[in-house]
Amino acid sequence: MPQHLTLLLDCPLVIAAIFTLGIGGTFQYGFCISVVTSPSAYIKELLNQTCLERYEVRLTPWHISLIWSFIVSLFCVGGLLGTLLAPPIFSKYGRRTCLLLNNLLAIMGAVLMLCSRAAVSFEMIMVARFLYGINSGVSLSTQSVYLVECAPKMLRGMVGVTIATFVAAGKFTGQLLGISELLGTEEQWHFLLAFNALPALFQLLTLPFLPESPKFLLLERGDQQACQKAVTRLWGKKDHSRELEDMLEEKTALQNVTSRSVMELLQDGSIRWQLITIVVTFSSLQLCGNNAVYFYSYEVFAAAGIQQQQLAYAALGTGLCEMMASLACFVIIENAGKKFLLSRGCLAMAAALALLTITLHLQQHICWMSYCSMVLIFTFIALFSIGPGGTTAPLPSVIFTQEYKSSAYLVACTINWTGMFTVGMVFPILVENLGSLCFILFLLMCLFCGLFVLFNVPELNNKTPLEIAAGFRRLKNKSLDVPKTQQTKF
Repeated sequence: MPQHLTLLLDCPLVIAAIFTLGIGGTFQYGFCISVVTSPSAYIKELLNQTCLERYEVRLTPWHISLIWSFIVSLFCVGGLLGTLLAPPIFSKYGRRTCLLLNNLLAIMGAVLMLCSRAAVSFEMIMVARFLYGINSGVSLSTQSVYLVECAPKMLRGMVGVTIATFVAAGKFTGQLLGISELLGTEEQWHFLLAFNALPALFQLLTLPFLPESPKFLLLERGDQQACQKAVTRLWGKKDHSRELEDMLEEKTALQNVTSRSVMELLQDGSIRWQLITIVVTFSSLQLCGNNAVYFYSYEVFAAAGIQQQQLAYAALGTGLCEMMASLACFVIIENAGKKFLLSRGCLAMAAALALLTITLHLQQHICWMSYCSMVLIFTFIALFSIGPGGTTAPLPSVIFTQEYKSSAYLVACTINWTGMFTVGMVFPILVENLGSLCFILFLLMCLFCGLFVLFNVPELNNKTPLEIAAGFRRLKNKSLDVPKTQQTKF
């Protein structure tokens, strides 16, 4: 058995934290992304029914599409608000308290979803989607920080991947429960949209049994005794002196330093390359074309001969592929390294998009080309999950010291939600005007991100934020060094 898996099995409370935080956290984020596709026709019918009964007005298809787009986009608006709210809360009151309070929002949203059909009110769905968005925004920030801080240094890459694994599991569950044999029916769609209450209740009941983050206890509250107790509970009764020394070293370096604001983060030149890394990687997370490939999957599956009523089942394969690839990333990340998976993953995605553009263009002329497109779709999704999907989420917690961690997550998650909103609004226009050529834009983003990480980011595995900062400085100084033999003489 690999060394890292053995070490993880020796920390059963870390495994419990992975499932508790994941099921009540990014699982819900992934679920909310995919779940609205199946009941969309029933929700649109509810829109029309509400306006007929309340205002005696029948909506035109254009009005229905406009309101529907607003309902979907409210999730992103709520997510951005949750991102802004999370850092000051989890920095002041703790990661665990922040997540416990956050579950109440998901439960409130689920109650509104459950009652919306009987009340004939699409406004309740709007409010619920907004609350789900806030819940997901808080979860994305807080879960990443809490989970990485609860893991030993050698396991941080591995447990960080589980953030994306539960996103993929949430997407797949939303697709699965949305089929007509389960909850994707006219009578039961409101139960489907209220499903978020179950993972929220699960986390609400199990999270109190986990300790607070050791780093938070030491660096934010200055309670060394509580920190050691939390470390022992999480990592077992072994010698963890080296880990504690690293935390004490960071505490000494940050003595009398409080959490920095976003403005201070933007103005601090000593961490400029860390900030640029976050901007590039989180921008590529939404602009790499993953959502575009999901969009085209129905079209490609239909071209390959799959019947219209079977497309939802074929699409389940894309969600399952992403989840299985994320599990593979969980196993290999500690040996392969975050930098390797992120840079090579983006470059391989660029190559897959180039081939997919060609096969989509040719499948109208060559009958078997649609099967090549299917293979490339699954390949691209797997590469995304192993590469940027599995490695990007925990980056702010990995490369920034405690003083900048909250602000870094604020910047990262703001970019993530803004990118998701932009893709949702702009992508249909790109498809209408560019067709399959829209993938070229995503190809260029993947290529840029891959090359940037390859040449400008040091290795991150088994490194403290201070060691990573030194690595960034070495790369920066090396790039500025000019051999004397190359200097121009006047």
